Amino acid sequence: MREFLIVLACLIIGIALRSCQTLFLRKLGALTFLVASFLTFFFLFGCWWAGFIGVVFWFLLPWVDLLTRIRSLRLPLDNRLKFRNAPCEDHFPNAARTINEIEEADFEHIADSGWDWAGMQQYFRIFWHAEAKAIASVCLCEHENVAFAFVTITSRTSSGEIIHTTNYPFSPTLKKGPNSQWAHLPCEKNRFELIYHDHEKHLDRKKLTANDLLIPDPDHVVEQIEKEMCQQIQHNEKCGLIKFTPDGSFRYSTRGLFFLWIQSMKDMIRLC
Repeated sequence: MREFLIVLACLIIGIALRSCQTLFLRKLGALTFLVASFLTFFFLFGCWWAGFIGVVFWFLLPWVDLLTRIRSLRLPLDNRLKFRNAPCEDHFPNAARTINEIEEADFEHIADSGWDWAGMQQYFRIFWHAEAKAIASVCLCEHENVAFAFVTITSRTSSGEIIHTTNYPFSPTLKKGPNSQWAHLPCEKNRFELIYHDHEKHLDRKKLTANDLLIPDPDHVVEQIEKEMCQQIQHNEKCGLIKFTPDGSFRYSTRGLFFLWIQSMKDMIRLC
């Protein structure tokens, strides 16, 4: 009975900490759940290595999805953005506010496009700013019962580099292309002014000035997004993370599955 109460106390403390607004306390709550798992297996089997297995179980859990759904997943090699009407903004917290902030920053609307990616519906509202030499896009994502939005700001250099700054909340599922440089911000940074300020800092770290940047061509922005995705797919095939299939698709290789597992571990540590 004493052992049961100890585990129960850990779970209650963990739930309480996970309900806090402070990131440190939420992470401490996740750590408390790991302690509860360790104690559960330790009390059941009476040895420390059983408790260790209880902790490792959580880190191996993503392999259930990787070896079932992801392993059989087929993704298109030549994915094209098509015009799409905007989904209901009520499903996407802060999306309407972010779009208003972009427009207030004198970015002009270019296009509304979208595509399907691994069962996820992605809708893009794309803006440009000639003087800032930047593209800003709001992406609304829907996957089953999950919906979220994020912002990406992009600048291109005369040497062919593509500089991105985004508050996308998860780790990327493909390696970045050889010409792409990404700065990933915490998802808590959801005000466009803050994201744009970090984008300017990103350019400064790269020692890039306005003279190094190209003025975006609003008529070819969608085409450039598609081209960058194709280059990224080709790069990941060369790295051995994906394999092309005869039906014009690609799938993750064994090496790619381990890459996704590492990315999921990063998300567990960063987001928990």
